[in-house]
Amino acid sequence: MPVLMTVEALECLLAAEFPQAYHPASGLVVEAVWDGGCRVRQRFREDSLRPGGTISGPTMMALADFTMYVALLGAIGPVPLAVTTNLNINFLRKPGRCDLTAEARLLKLGKRLAVGEIVIPREWRSRAARARDVHLFAAQHVAAGWATALCA
Repeated sequence: MPVLMTVEALECLLAAEFPQAYHPASGLVVEAVWDGGCRVRQRFREDSLRPGGTISGPTMMALADFTMYVALLGAIGPVPLAVTTNLNINFLRKPGRCDLTAEARLLKLGKRLAVGEIVIPREWRSRAARARDVHLFAAQHVAAGWATALCA
């Protein structure tokens, strides 16, 4: 599956369609997009900590879901109306007070559903969390020129 949206096109689309979630203060950075996957960074923010000094589960869940969404858009193009139908996450190790990265890999891309796996690594190559995410999207993909026209 070829990459249909570059990092720059994704950033433009996300800023235009989701300004409440994707903005400079959000700490989200799309680092890379490749054939069937991507990597997103969540910069450390004090407000993401829970008691005990670990990054909260909701922060990691949001990062996993956002990363899957970016991987899906990279594969199908600018289809903003793609929604999560299932998200299952396992918290494996406590992440410290640091940036988190998440890598998504599309396991199956059908006509309307996409299934992906997201890994949030921790320092020393161990995993902080692993998630499975299913997204539903429109059957008709929008032309790739849409994002270019929007951001021009």
